[in-house]
Amino acid sequence: MNKPVQTLADIAALVGVTPATVSRALADSPRISQQTRDRIRDVARQHGFHINQTARNLRMGRTRLIACVVPLGHQSAQRVSDPFYTTLIGHLMDGLAQREHKMLLSAVAPTDDSWLTSLSRSGSVDGVIVLCQSDQEDALQAVSRDYLPLVVWGEAGANSSYCCVGTDNLVGGRVATEHLLNTGRRRIAYAGMTDIPELEARHRGYLDALDAAGCAPGPWIPIPLAYDAASDAVRDELAAAGDIDAVFAASDMIAMGVVRALNILGRSVPDDVAVVGYDDVSLAAYVHPPLTTIRQDLRLAAEVLIERLFARMEGVAAPSVQIPLSLIERASG
Repeated sequence: MNKPVQTLADIAALVGVTPATVSRALADSPRISQQTRDRIRDVARQHGFHINQTARNLRMGRTRLIACVVPLGHQSAQRVSDPFYTTLIGHLMDGLAQREHKMLLSAVAPTDDSWLTSLSRSGSVDGVIVLCQSDQEDALQAVSRDYLPLVVWGEAGANSSYCCVGTDNLVGGRVATEHLLNTGRRRIAYAGMTDIPELEARHRGYLDALDAAGCAPGPWIPIPLAYDAASDAVRDELAAAGDIDAVFAASDMIAMGVVRALNILGRSVPDDVAVVGYDDVSLAAYVHPPLTTIRQDLRLAAEVLIERLFARMEGVAAPSVQIPLSLIERASG
């Protein structure tokens, strides 16, 4: 009876090479000629041999698992079911799969800084992607001092020690507001919170544009990122805001809530009140009226997050980077 093929050494004996050569060939190493790789794979396939990937990863010090975490610490917490997150997470999963990695996705409601410290020290993942800084700046700064494979989607601060990927939110807020000013609007409300760095920067951009145009800020409507909360809360706020002629919303989901509330109040969009959102989520083009918004290219965002993460996993201190944004003009404003 032929001896069963169970190990790299068994394959090596059949092919006449070393076990190390078999290991490299099955890992598709360019150090092994294509002819030898093909021969080793053929033998492995004929004998039903499959490498123990878990054991191999452990030997290499890799798990091939990336943690993707959404911290829900701030008042305006964006739900993981939000189209912004589902789109970005989908692109991240696609990109990680192309690199033969899986995603461990979780949302956390932090009570202290330990959530990120525990994850980074667990040895259960090769790297961590944090989607949104929330109110977790202290945790991010603390962990990034000792843990290199960490990247964050958000607004890079002047003193941030971690790698941050995002758009220039101050510029985005300014571009959105300048667009409304250029269409003749002068009493422009801001709808959204300012309790995370991205939203605070968008609000500053809004104020900068108004100041440059010699216009006073309009009413501030402090509503969270969730659509249902926006649509419920914004009605009374808009009614109390008086004679506004435009709204810059901190996200598309808030903008959609604003449009709905304005319709209930009998105010036409954009004839009575123009509305501009932020993100360009997939729904933005299909609501009525289609939403004018600031586009964040989430496919590119995922590519850059992954590229930065894998560089840092290899020990390269890849720096923060901003991806381009653009104004998408549709019918709402």
